[in-house]
Amino acid sequence: MSAPQVTITPGTGTTKAPPDKGVVVKVGNGTLEQVSVTVKGKPVEGEMSSDKTTWRSRTLKPGTAYEVSVVARNPQGKTTTATSSFTTLKAAAPLTVVDMIPMPGEKVGVGMPITLTFNREIPDRDKKTVEQALEVRSTKPATGAWFWISDRQVIFRTKNEQYWQPNQTVKLTAELAGIRAGKGVYGTADFTRSFRIGDSHISTVNAKTKKMVVKVNGKVVKKTGISAGKGGRVVNGVDTYLTTSGIHLTMSKHRVERMTSEWMGVDPKDKKNGGYDLLLPHAVRISSTGEYVHASPDRYWAFGRYNASHGCVNTPPPFAEWFYNLSYRGDIVIVTGTKRSLPWNNGWSYYEMSWDRWVKGSALDREVTTG
Repeated sequence: MSAPQVTITPGTGTTKAPPDKGVVVKVGNGTLEQVSVTVKGKPVEGEMSSDKTTWRSRTLKPGTAYEVSVVARNPQGKTTTATSSFTTLKAAAPLTVVDMIPMPGEKVGVGMPITLTFNREIPDRDKKTVEQALEVRSTKPATGAWFWISDRQVIFRTKNEQYWQPNQTVKLTAELAGIRAGKGVYGTADFTRSFRIGDSHISTVNAKTKKMVVKVNGKVVKKTGISAGKGGRVVNGVDTYLTTSGIHLTMSKHRVERMTSEWMGVDPKDKKNGGYDLLLPHAVRISSTGEYVHASPDRYWAFGRYNASHGCVNTPPPFAEWFYNLSYRGDIVIVTGTKRSLPWNNGWSYYEMSWDRWVKGSALDREVTTG
């Protein structure tokens, strides 16, 4: 029987190997015993077929030199050794991750989404390939899905009413090196980031009873009277003085936050028409339209009795300071009891979208498990 016949693609001397095609090694008249692909001495990941006749690498870095070494053997013990040295095509334009939320090592709430922003728009035809390169792993399994909110941004969240389990680590790996995302556009490097899920903080705000209840890891730890949006300012059919009802996520917190009436087109000096300019302590943002849970030192007369705010959740100062100190980004704040609904794309309110619709926003139209 003849010696094993080994084929390595790309072959030796190739100077413009497509990064997205990787390395493919095949053998006839035998099986692959050893395959080594290296870049600057470091090994490249790959997978062997079950019959050990084919080996495929992952995608490769653009504009990079690679070395391949192969040993194959037939049933009679004859061996063949083969090598290849080649260079991949340079990227005419790079694809990179320019921002990710949350930050490295950040401790976040159980509702925290992962937001990836790329340096360029990704055509619809290439979104599947890019999404396949994204992997989310958590020490405690969750079910989630990606959603392309734009051509440059994709967001991962867990299934409705199935938040991250508390006190664990989550790792995002984007194996983008060599991924093709348009003509001449290739990922130039992988991207990884880990963050932590802290305790479960789930708060409920009832604008009808004017009460707020905070649960930590499922147990009630604090209750307070509040004052929510008073209503009465309708713009384009929306009462902008009402607090939005829905599943909010905390987005940021501020020891002191300046709040003015400019958001509604009223000069802060125009007191007759509701103008205001206030510095308010211990403010936790829950939407992109200026809604906060914050201290209101002058509203004790309203707490638990009247809704008197412009849409924020006003709380007694001692409670607001406690809540400020407790809060992570990505905590759950569920508001009920108003006629104004929370749009899914107001802040990080993605749980307002149905799960079926969210999954449809995945280029792969699928949910994934992070375990």
